[in-house]
Amino acid sequence: MNSPKSHHIAISASLICCDLLNVERELRQMEEAGIDSLHIDLIDGHFSPSMPLGLDLVRQARRKTRLPFDAHLMVENNEFFVQEMLDIGAERIAFHYESAFHVDRLLCLIRERGVKAGLALMPTTPLSVLDYCVDRLDFVLLMLINPGFAGRKDETQVPYALRRVADCRRHLQGFGLDIPIEVDGRVDFDTIPGLIAAGATDLVVGTRSAFHPGGTLAENIHRMRQAAAAGFSKRPGPACG
Repeated sequence: MNSPKSHHIAISASLICCDLLNVERELRQMEEAGIDSLHIDLIDGHFSPSMPLGLDLVRQARRKTRLPFDAHLMVENNEFFVQEMLDIGAERIAFHYESAFHVDRLLCLIRERGVKAGLALMPTTPLSVLDYCVDRLDFVLLMLINPGFAGRKDETQVPYALRRVADCRRHLQGFGLDIPIEVDGRVDFDTIPGLIAAGATDLVVGTRSAFHPGGTLAENIHRMRQAAAAGFSKRPGPACG
């Protein structure tokens, strides 16, 4: 089981927050800015009321960039989309516990292909659902908002976001695990330090951070890394990220 690299916070930029009419240009800029991975939100219009990306766009993006693909499936037919993302060449795939009938089988399917497997949890899903599959997990993805439409200005993180992350870190440590915790939902310059201090290691970023209009992509990435470093310095005890 791979532990998250000490002092390194992974930044995964959300494809749905890019200029989708100029994806190739956006990919070049992300590569140059030092993004760690491209976050692929696949939404089927049933699990969540939007459908911003199609599989063909993701396939074309795969041919245009060497950035690792960090896939987040918000779908009902998990097996179909897992197989599609495996065939496209994603390096990480997380699916939702809430919509999966065969959690263990899906985790095995992903890992058998040499791809990192994660389980995504909605804001109020009990962490105890991880108990019987922790040995097959490479990371956990915590949603800090309810899935909906990217970029909404009126939606904030759930008020218990920091407690949620800290509880998840402690829960995993109870099993002797030090795997990454990815956080998704309204991750911005102000919330990053607290999320990192609570135990998050991987940030899904979009319109409120990476693509914030107040700076260039490179400037925003630098600002996020500074915020992450500030949060890391506030972690209690031995570093767990």
